[in-house]
Amino acid sequence: MRLLADKKETPSALIEVLKHLDQIVVGKSRQVRLSLACILARGHLLVEDLPGMGKTTLAHALAKVMHLDFQRLQFTSDLLPADITGVSIYDRNTASFSFHPGPVFTQLMLADEINRATPKAQSALLEAMEEGQVTVEGETRQLPEPFFVVATQNPIEQSGTFALPESQLDRFLMRIELGYPDHKAEREILSGRNRKHMMTDLQAVLNQQQLLDFQQQVSEVFASDAVLDYLQQILAYTRQSGEYRAGISPRGGLSLLAAAKAWAFLDGRNHMLPEDIKAVVPCVLSHRLQPVDGRSASLDHQGIENLLQAVSVNL
Repeated sequence: MRLLADKKETPSALIEVLKHLDQIVVGKSRQVRLSLACILARGHLLVEDLPGMGKTTLAHALAKVMHLDFQRLQFTSDLLPADITGVSIYDRNTASFSFHPGPVFTQLMLADEINRATPKAQSALLEAMEEGQVTVEGETRQLPEPFFVVATQNPIEQSGTFALPESQLDRFLMRIELGYPDHKAEREILSGRNRKHMMTDLQAVLNQQQLLDFQQQVSEVFASDAVLDYLQQILAYTRQSGEYRAGISPRGGLSLLAAAKAWAFLDGRNHMLPEDIKAVVPCVLSHRLQPVDGRSASLDHQGIENLLQAVSVNL
């Protein structure tokens, strides 16, 4: 593998990916970059916001620009696990059962409005997200490589929603919010081409092998002992400060490390800095931490700021 030089040298193909995505999801460059970092880190993405903010558009654009097979499944209260994983159907002609794969058998699956399905249906994704496989009727089947889940979620205050359990939330490497566009971005949306029409013309920039190669390079980004000390101090604070119902698990720590490596890689470096950890802490830890006072189900922006200020960088 050719390591990136210490100077900034973001791979040109990834620069093109970001450029194409920014044309579709206007005014959300940071969220777009976080989404790409999530995929480079082999993680799953949860996008939480009000309807109409561009959550589905972002997922579809990610699939198109990276030439990934794409399936969208609308989650509803009557959705069954078999609707996700697939089912065996008896064929009279062959006098045998044949397996009909569900929409999870794809490279990028959009779980649209995931929290409108019951916990039983949501749990059908657990094995797929963690192991890259599904077990149906006693038989284990491998999912395509690469495999990602991009799930959209409406705020839990809306009617007809079911809060995702902690075990499901922990499978998502990142959770992001898109939010309202600023004045300039909204004017571009209002006066420009329809985003659905632009999506039709969106061209693939990466192929599958390039994406796999980039993922491998991300995993080899160097983390010094000093940077790992800083990361561990953050983890220790969440466990020992008494401010949260539960601290970050070892799996959560690995998620933070992987996301920070991907952020560093997109910045053109083959080594991590504390700034990389700070950049991804909000989207990696906010849905994994619950304030002990119970004011909210996850950590808000001020809570993240307090966490980062409480742990100093000693390099």
